[in-house]
Amino acid sequence: MIPHSPRSHRPRSPGRTGRFRPRVLGTLAVAGLFGAALVAPAGAASNAVDDPPEQIVNGDFSGGSTAPWWWTANNPAAVLDGRLCADIPGGTTNPWDAIIGQNDLPLIAGESYTLGYTATASVPVTITTNVQMATEPYTTELSEHDQLGDTAVPITHTFTAQADNDAAQLSFQVGGSSAPYTLCLDDVSLRGGAAPPVYTPDTGSPVRVDQVGYLPHGPKDGTFVTDATDAQTWTLKNAAGTAVATGATEPGGVDPTSGQNVQTFDFSGYTTAGDGYTVAIGDETSEPFAIADDVYSALRTDSLAYYYDQRSGIAIDGAIAGAAYARPAGHLNVAPNTGDNDVPCQPGVCDYTLDAAGGWYDAGDQGKYVVNGGIAVSELMNTYERTLTAKGANGAALGDGRLKVPETGNGVPDILDEARWELNFLMEMQVPDGRPLAGMAHHKLHDQAWTGLPQAPDQDSQPRRLHPPSTAATLNLAAAGAQCARLFRPYDAAFADRCLAASQKAWTAAKAHPAVYADPDDAIGGGAYSDDNVTDEFYWAASELFITTGDDTYRQAVLTSPLHGDTAAVFPPDGFSWGSTAALGALDLATVPNKLTGDQLTTVRAMVTGAADGYAADSQNALYGLPYSPSGNHYVWGSNSQVLNNAVVLGIANDLTGETKYRDAVLHALDYILGRNPLNQSYVTGFGERNSHNQHSRIWAHQLDAALPNPPAGTLAGGPDNQLEDPTAQKKLTGCAPAMCYIDDIQSYSTNESAINWNAPLAWVASYVDDLGSGAGDNGGGKAACQVTYTSYRWSGGFTTQVALKNTGTAAVTPWELTWSFADNQKVTDRWQAEITQSGQNVSAKPVSWNGVIPPGATVGFGFNGTSSGQVSDPKAFTLNGGTCDTAR
Repeated sequence: MIPHSPRSHRPRSPGRTGRFRPRVLGTLAVAGLFGAALVAPAGAASNAVDDPPEQIVNGDFSGGSTAPWWWTANNPAAVLDGRLCADIPGGTTNPWDAIIGQNDLPLIAGESYTLGYTATASVPVTITTNVQMATEPYTTELSEHDQLGDTAVPITHTFTAQADNDAAQLSFQVGGSSAPYTLCLDDVSLRGGAAPPVYTPDTGSPVRVDQVGYLPHGPKDGTFVTDATDAQTWTLKNAAGTAVATGATEPGGVDPTSGQNVQTFDFSGYTTAGDGYTVAIGDETSEPFAIADDVYSALRTDSLAYYYDQRSGIAIDGAIAGAAYARPAGHLNVAPNTGDNDVPCQPGVCDYTLDAAGGWYDAGDQGKYVVNGGIAVSELMNTYERTLTAKGANGAALGDGRLKVPETGNGVPDILDEARWELNFLMEMQVPDGRPLAGMAHHKLHDQAWTGLPQAPDQDSQPRRLHPPSTAATLNLAAAGAQCARLFRPYDAAFADRCLAASQKAWTAAKAHPAVYADPDDAIGGGAYSDDNVTDEFYWAASELFITTGDDTYRQAVLTSPLHGDTAAVFPPDGFSWGSTAALGALDLATVPNKLTGDQLTTVRAMVTGAADGYAADSQNALYGLPYSPSGNHYVWGSNSQVLNNAVVLGIANDLTGETKYRDAVLHALDYILGRNPLNQSYVTGFGERNSHNQHSRIWAHQLDAALPNPPAGTLAGGPDNQLEDPTAQKKLTGCAPAMCYIDDIQSYSTNESAINWNAPLAWVASYVDDLGSGAGDNGGGKAACQVTYTSYRWSGGFTTQVALKNTGTAAVTPWELTWSFADNQKVTDRWQAEITQSGQNVSAKPVSWNGVIPPGATVGFGFNGTSSGQVSDPKAFTLNGGTCDTAR
């Protein structure tokens, strides 16, 4: 195992997305009611001697009085038919824009309380029910989200007070609805003496599998939670319930990450494609799953579609994203926004403004961070660049017209169109010429205070502020800009030039200011993302600039870095991250053609395979198969992204060596993410029967507001974090085993947030595993009995290609059509011995009159000339009549 690196993780600041701070009315016309005496409601029955006292005054409204209840001025209330009813206005933005409450509730630390009430709403709504401090900072003892309709249903919550408070507040926050409605409350009660609440996660079946599915010719493993210590019989059943395979489990003992006694099982020998498979052990049955070549194709597409939904500064088109996700553009100086296209610095930081509109919102908040965006956009570009360098990788699934972006049809691969949206923002954050620290990049941009939850971007009225430049942010810009320059060169030379100029300027500025660090205490309104060791960012930026330019200055910066050749420093044992980015440079040096000498390249590739050996061993040893073994089982904020970043390294190692142990560990990592884990939870929205769908988000907040959507399909949840860095996690998960420290609750931002730099490795891994399927991401018709030999002779600006198509089957193929896609800007001009057509990057070859039949064992040949510019590559995947051919090299 690789030694532990002390800087392998810099978890986001505990306040990086901000605890929701409910607000109450500061001064009300009914303020005189707040001091009402704590007496039993008029007409209420006496309590039995041993009953805990009732804390709510006039909770049944039987006397017709409203005292001591209060409400905000925009929702006047009155007692009607023995209930307190209020007209709630429509068109409010936040839950706290309309409130009904009662003050002066005494709470005792350590005492457990039960709050109960009934309520109706004339339209379906979700309200927020808080028991909290009545003054700043409004710390909550209870915060729940209750869905109401026109039928009164008793609602009960139990909580344990964390602090003494002789004047707490019950606050029903009822705003945020687009439509007006009438709310009626009754039977409101708060009593102590409750049994302390114990949160027990619903883990479903003890038979744990990848709930999406498995590749026919890949590993197929699962985990069984049981008290049994002897082997058990497992049975694989098809959708009809028919047994198709059986075997024995292997006892594994107690899993140290979960405290569960488990056994494992392996059904890799079964390869028949189909849907609706399950594994049964005794009376227990797993969630259903598929076996198919294209089982991960939708995950590849949807994990990338996430980024369009995260765009700032553009209206999200429902025709592209889905009607539920349509929204106006945010932060464009359109009221109530103050906007990002003329944003000033924090006081004392600078005397200019920047047009930094666009980019991606980082995560559950609406901040935009250069160090978060840098790693995210780099991994997206690497997902594409891999299709230019790795055997078996197919860029067609990422090409023009294949993803959910508005730029489709422009001749540029869609994944690069999406990357460009963030790259523009990164360059916009650069300090202008003639200013102090010119060429550096501002660290981040976000609201002056924490954004409300939920909060549509176009409704955010807070001032936006640039925060000081940092060396880390500047080197992120240098690295991403250099990568941009080489990938965009074939499609938009002017944009490539702009990227390279910004990159080189950033490198020069970082060299001049190598120790400008973000303030770790700058965490109001956004995460601090502090980083006081930037040797890794220097290594990454130098690597990308050297690959792109070949300049020896950058080569020397790579070779003289204290990290070069140090596997554990470049590849932390528990995963690279936004604060540990050297791995990004090493992975590209190992795979993208560059001018390193043979020995120098061997050193880099040895770092990659050395790290991958450690991750593969971790996967082999883990009872849930994941390649993640942090020191002391210390699962960090965003642990799922660490699992997936380790999988990226494993995938590159497989590309370099072809060793299946690396491939299998990648697939096991994805199995863990998609349900083979201690919680039986798929951490990706829309994938698997038991998937996360309440991720912490200001925009996708269905749990708080029934009118808002859940996160879009393909959104990764952060995953277990045993530091428990938010109040919801602390209240419900205290004492959890590391891999159990997760809850699918919108308020648990430390375990259940989404983030652009977490979805990026998910997209990379989904693309990699989709390429492993014989459909290579094209949703094709499976394997065809054919082999293609594709040979190109290139010169500056052009090429000649010869194609040999062999029928390796036992029956003649007629008629035939061979299709493929270019991952770059190659254009077919002349052709011979086949009819060849091209649409964008997609190419089709059909027979001429005399070669329309290919007998068994026979070969037809054809060829063509073409034009190209910049970095080009041969296609890696070919489809014959809907099935994928083998390729000969």
